Amino acid sequence: MTSVVAPSTGVALPALRRLTRTEDGLRLPALLWQAGPGWRMVSNAVLGGGIGERHWVLNAQVAHGYRRTDPERHLAELAEAACLDGAGVGLMTAADVTAHGSAEDGGATAVATAGVRVRGWAASPEPGTDGCGTPGTINIVAALPVALSDAALVNAVVTATEAKVQALLETGHDCSGTPTDAVCVAARTPSDGEELHTFAGPRSLWGARLARAVHGAVRAALPVPGE
Repeated sequence: MTSVVAPSTGVALPALRRLTRTEDGLRLPALLWQAGPGWRMVSNAVLGGGIGERHWVLNAQVAHGYRRTDPERHLAELAEAACLDGAGVGLMTAADVTAHGSAEDGGATAVATAGVRVRGWAASPEPGTDGCGTPGTINIVAALPVALSDAALVNAVVTATEAKVQALLETGHDCSGTPTDAVCVAARTPSDGEELHTFAGPRSLWGARLARAVHGAVRAALPVPGE
C-alpha cells in the first residue's frame, strides 16, 4: 500500500492517512488512523469489534458487488499489508472514502464515509437474514479526549447513531441508515485514579459535543439526494 498523510481533523482524533492498494485490477483507497497506545474503543466492526484497547482504525473501500465471504480475514490482510501492529478496528465500505466528511466540536472529532444506495428504516417488515450484507454503508469514526466508562462508551454509540439519523433526515434522505452501518468511538484509556465520565448521552457534556461532531461529519459526507 502507498500512503498520503491528510490534515488532522482535530485534537482528539489521530492524524488521518490515506492508503491506496491495487485489488482485482482496481485502485482502491482506505483511511487509516494510527492512534497508538492509550485508547479504548467501542465498535460493531467485523474486525476488532466490541470494547477494548485498540491501536488503529482502518476504513477500507471495496469494489461495488463485493463478494468475499470472509471480511474479517480480508481486513486483517489489509492491516498486515499496511504494517499495522497490535489490535485494531477494521471497517469496510463500497462508498468513496476519499469523499469523507469531518467535523470537530469542543475536542470531540468525527469522520464519516457515506454510501446510501441501499438504505431503509431500522424497523422494517423485512424478515432479516443471517450474516452481514454487501457493504454500502455509513461508517463513523469518532474520538473523545477523555476517559469513558464501558456504559458511557455504549451510550456514545447510541448518541452517534441518533446524530447520524438526524443528519440523514435533515438532508432529505428518507431512511434511518443502511443495513451495514458501522461505528467506532474512541476514548482515552484512564490513568490510575482518574475519574471516568459515566454519561455520553446527547445532553451530557461530551455526548453533546460528540453528537454535534458526528452530525456535522455525516452531513458533509452524504451525497445530495437524487445524485
